[in-house]
Parts: sequence; structure tokens; C-alpha cells
Amino acid sequence: MASAELQGKYQKLAQEYSKLRAQNQVLKKGVVDEQANSAALKEQLKMKDQSLRKLQQEMDSLTFRNLQLAKRVELLQDELALSEPRGKKNKKSGESSSQLSQEQKSVFDEDLQKKIEENERLHIQFFEADEQHKHVEAELRSRLATLEMEAAQHQAVVDGLTRKYMETIEKLQNDKAKLEVKSQTLEKEAKECRLRTEECQLQLKNLHEDLSGRLEESLSIITEKVPFNDTKYSQYNALNVPLHNRRHQLKMRDIAGQALAFVQDLVTALLNFHTYTEQRIQIFPIDSAIDTISPLNQKFSQYLHENASYVRPLEEGMLHLFESITEDTVTVLETTVKLKTFSEHLTSYICFLRKILPYQLKSLEEECESSLCTSALRARNLELSQDMKKMTAVFEKLQTYIGLLALPSTEPDGLLRTNYGSVLTNVGAALHGFHDVMKDISKHYNQKATIEHELPTATQKLITTNDCILSSVAALTNGAGKIASFFSNNVDYFIASLSYGPKAASDFISPLSAECMLQYKKKAAAYMKALRKVQQSLEKISKLEQEKEHWMLEAQLAKIKLEKENQRIADKLRSTSSGQGLGLAQENATRVNAAGREEASAKAVPEPTHSTSLLPDVESREDLIKNHYMARIVELTSQLQLADSKSVHFYAECRALSKRLALAEKSKEALTEEMKVAGQSISRLQDELTTTKRSYEDQLSMMSDHLCSMNETLSKQREEIDTLKMSSKGNSKKNKSR
Repeated sequence: MASAELQGKYQKLAQEYSKLRAQNQVLKKGVVDEQANSAALKEQLKMKDQSLRKLQQEMDSLTFRNLQLAKRVELLQDELALSEPRGKKNKKSGESSSQLSQEQKSVFDEDLQKKIEENERLHIQFFEADEQHKHVEAELRSRLATLEMEAAQHQAVVDGLTRKYMETIEKLQNDKAKLEVKSQTLEKEAKECRLRTEECQLQLKNLHEDLSGRLEESLSIITEKVPFNDTKYSQYNALNVPLHNRRHQLKMRDIAGQALAFVQDLVTALLNFHTYTEQRIQIFPIDSAIDTISPLNQKFSQYLHENASYVRPLEEGMLHLFESITEDTVTVLETTVKLKTFSEHLTSYICFLRKILPYQLKSLEEECESSLCTSALRARNLELSQDMKKMTAVFEKLQTYIGLLALPSTEPDGLLRTNYGSVLTNVGAALHGFHDVMKDISKHYNQKATIEHELPTATQKLITTNDCILSSVAALTNGAGKIASFFSNNVDYFIASLSYGPKAASDFISPLSAECMLQYKKKAAAYMKALRKVQQSLEKISKLEQEKEHWMLEAQLAKIKLEKENQRIADKLRSTSSGQGLGLAQENATRVNAAGREEASAKAVPEPTHSTSLLPDVESREDLIKNHYMARIVELTSQLQLADSKSVHFYAECRALSKRLALAEKSKEALTEEMKVAGQSISRLQDELTTTKRSYEDQLSMMSDHLCSMNETLSKQREEIDTLKMSSKGNSKKNKSR
């Protein structure tokens, strides 16, 4: 699950990275375009700056020229003011000088007119330059606004990408931390698994040594005791008794019981169908009670009267087959000998169908030739003729496949084992075909009976007989459908159960070997029963031996008690000097000896006899010792059994642990490879992220520097434009004043 999540995350990161790379290419292209545009704007600014400088120089020169002209005009005006009073004084001399001044004035007027025209021309150029400068300034301002907007958008995109990259880096770092924790836990589990593996390997080595020793011992016993290997050759192996599968036998018997019930229903329906058909011939188209029926129908009726002798054996054969399948047998095709009997009975019934088929067809033709038969009834009779042919053909097909299935129990080479499945499948197809034919017969017979009932000459006997035939046909249809569905549902089990046989044998070689195997199976069952009886006898003997030892111990204890009691009594008698006391002691000793003998002889009594000893401490001590040792024996036995069960359980657990360890090693290797790949991908993504981040930072810094330089140039141009405006305004004012 962790590897799948990591792969999903890496795929998402790869997709996001591809998207960001595409965005990066677009941004790079935009930056390059902006750099080209900024370079073009710089060239335009340089050209405009040069033109402005030229215009400024021209303005300066024109201003200087205007100043010179103004000074000259002032001088001329001053000279003119001075020359007027002098002229009054010197008219004579003034006439000559006036001529001279008139010439100078005309020269000055021409020069002034030229200067005025030149000044107008410069004013026009200055106005045009000012308008052009305003237009360029407006374009540059709009371009600057768009560039600032684009820069803000690019900055927002870069900030979003940076934030996204930071979130991705943080997520990857968290995933890396989780993977490191998981790898540490896996390493701990791997260490624990290694320790358990070493223990299991040690135990496995011990077990292997033990089993190898047992194997050598078994092989030596086999080589010394077993005369030959009967499983090596299939002829001998076929005589071996297979493992008894009680569940398989019970299921086969249950299936055979269901098949018997279906066959019984089918037999009953067939008997009714043939019997009611015979009754119908006697009353239609000619009623035998009124007139003599045709010789053909008489022969047909005679044959139909014999149907029970051909139909009943089918039920009997199926019953014998069901009785042959018991819990103690081995049910395969080679052992089902009664299937051959059922096949023979089915062959006999098919011979009966073939015998009556021509008479049935001729009888239907005779009905069609009758004056009472209509065209619709004639069509139904023709359809029934075809249905009867199909019914006989279906029974022949079914008998062919059942005869093939009966061959393995009589002729070993009659049917190959590889063809069993196809034959069973064809049996199911034949049963379904039989069901389809019976549905057609039921349909056409129902239509025929409806038409006959509408005839004006239809009698009650004919109507009743037709109803009975329809009910028997319906029963046949239902029975055929049930047995076809039943066989289709169990055909897979039939095919799978054919492999049931001797161990390591492909099949039973011949029916004779199968029969011998069944005899050996009966002998083996009798032998197992005898062994079970022997085992029970041995267990009973062991219990009797234990009881014998128990009572022998009781007798020894009683003997010891008796000796001690006699010794005590003898010591007591020595201490007494009375003769009466001596006689009484002898009498007591005699009673005690008799009691001891009775106690030793009472072996079958379950409860020990209580002594009338005067030393209860000794007796209780001995009972305690005996009870202690018996309890100790029971405890040791239970401990031994518990140790055996624990060893078996421990062996199974060791095997399971070894398998789990192998799986854990494989999963560890897979996770290690995934971690390596994940680490490589993480490092690669981090490198790409850092490089992308650096490139974006460099581009942003370049764009910011470029924008700053553009802002500086624009501010300088604004200042120069302002100065030009101020100077042009001052010049225009001066010119106006002039």
C-alpha cells in the first residue's frame, strides 16, 4: 500500500513538474520577448535623445542668433534716434547721408525679413517636435503601464509557483520522514525475523538430521523387508486398494438415488403413454366395440400391449445400479458393472421402439386417409410422425453413449480414458434433445386433441383417452427436463470423479483388475476390523496387567503390614508372662494371618481391605508414598504427551515462520528497491526544483533590474522633456514679446 501511494504521489509530482516546465518555457519566452522589446525601446530612446539634443542645439543657436539680431536692432534703433536731430541740422549733409542710410535700411529690412522667416520656420519645427515628443511620451507611458502590469502578473505567477514548490518540498520531506520511520520499523522487523530465522534454521537442521536418520532407517528397512515396489508398474498398482473416500461414495450414492427417482418417473410416464396409445387405437378412427379395426392397428395394438416387458427392466436395471453403489465400494466406470445391464435393457427398449415405429407411422397415415380427418388434423398427424422418428433417434443416440460408458467395466480397450469427458457431455446433450422432442410432441398432440374434440363425431371415450395421453406426455416432458437438468448440473462432478482410483495410477487396467481390487478392499476392510479387535484386546490386556500390578503391590503392602503386626504382637507377648495372654495372642495372630491371606486373595475387589493395625502412622505413610508415586507417574505421562504435542506444534510453527521469513525477505527486498527508486526520484525532483527555482529567481532579478533601468531612463526622459518644455515656453514668450 505504501509503495502504491508513493507511486501515485510521484506520478502527481511528475505531472505537476511537467506542467511547471511548460509554464517555465512560456515564461522564458515571455522574458526573452520583453528583453527584445526593452532593447528596441532603449534604441528608440537613444534615437529620440539624439534628436532632442540636435533640436536643443538648434534652439540654442537660434536663441543666440536672435539675441545677436536683437542687439543689432537695438543698436540700429539707437543710431537712428541719434541721427534724426543731426539731420535737421545738416540738411545738406543729410541728403547725402540719407541716401546712404536708406540703402542701409533696405539691407537691414531684408536681413530682418530673412531672420523673421527663419524664426517662423524654427517655431514650426519646434511645434512639430513638441507634438511628436508628446506622442512618443504617451506611447512610452502606455507601454510602461502594460509592462508593469505584465511584470505584476509574472510576479504573481512566480510567487504562486514558489509557494507550490515550497508546499511540494514540505510534503516530500514529510513523506521522506514517514518512509524513514517505516524503513526503521522494517529493519527492526527484519532483525527480529533474522533472529527467528536463525533459531528456525537451527531447529530445522536438527529436524533434518533426525528425519535423515529416520529416512536412512526406513530405507534400510524397505530394502531389507520389501520384496518389490508394486507401484512401479501400472499392472500391479491397479491391484492396490485406493484410499477410501467416504464422502465421495455417499455423494455418488445420493446422485444415483436421485437418478433412480427420475428414471422411475420416466418409466411410469412411458408405460402410461404406450398404454393410452393402445386404448386410442381401439376407439379411433374406428371403435372396436362397434366395428372391426384394421389389421395394421390390430398388430400395432398387440405390440403396444407388450410395452411393460420392455419398459419395466429400465427401472430394475437402474435399481440394481443404485444398489451396487455402497459406502464400502469404489465407484468408477471400471467398477460399475451394473451399468452394462442397464445399457442392455435400454437397447431392448430401443428395439421395441424400432419395431412399433412403422406401425405408428402407418396408423397415423390411416387416420389421415379417414373421411373424418380435416386438413389441420392431417398437418398435425404429419408433425407427430416426424416427432416419433426424432424420439426414436434420440433414444438410439442416448443408448449409444450409455453403451460407451458401460464398456470400461467389460472391455478395457473399448473406450479410452481421455474420451470419458466428451462422452458424458454428449449424454447431457442427448438428454436435452430428448426434452426438446418431448416438448414438440406435447405441443402437437395438444393441438391434435383440440381439433379432434371439435369434431362432431368425437365421443367421450376419445376425449378422455386424449386427456390421459396428454397427461402422460406432459409427465414425460417434465421427467425429461428434470433428468436433463440433473445431469447437466452434475456432469462436472462426474468428469472430476473419474480420477478416483489407486495411488499413482492412471487408471484401472482392466475390469478383472478392478474386481480383484474390490476383493482386496473387502479383505483389507476385514483385516482392519481384525486389527481393531486385536488392538482392543491388547488395550484390555494392558489394563488387566495394570490392575494385576496394582493388586500385587497391594498384596506386598498387606504382607509387610502383616509381618510388622506379627512382630509387634510377638514383642508384646514376650513382655507379658501370663499364659492367658499368650494364648490370646496366638489366637489373635491366627486371625491376623487368616485376614492377610483373605486380603491377598481378593484381587478382583476394587477397594483395598482396611487393616485393624494399631500403627496408623505407618499405614498412612505407605498410602501417601503409593499415592505420590501414582500421581507422579500420571503427571509425567501427561507432561510427555504435552511435550509431544508441543513439539509437533512447534515444528509446524517453525515451518510457517520459515515461509513467513522468506516472504518477509522478498517483501523487504522489494521495499528496499522501492525506497531506492523513491529516494532517487526525490533527489532528482529536489535538484530540478532547486534549478528551476534558481532560474526563476535569476529571471526575476533580471526582469526587476531591467524594469528599474527602464524606470530610470523614463524618469530621465521625463526630466529632459520637462526642461525642453520650459525652455521652449521661455523662447516662445521672448519671441512673442519681440
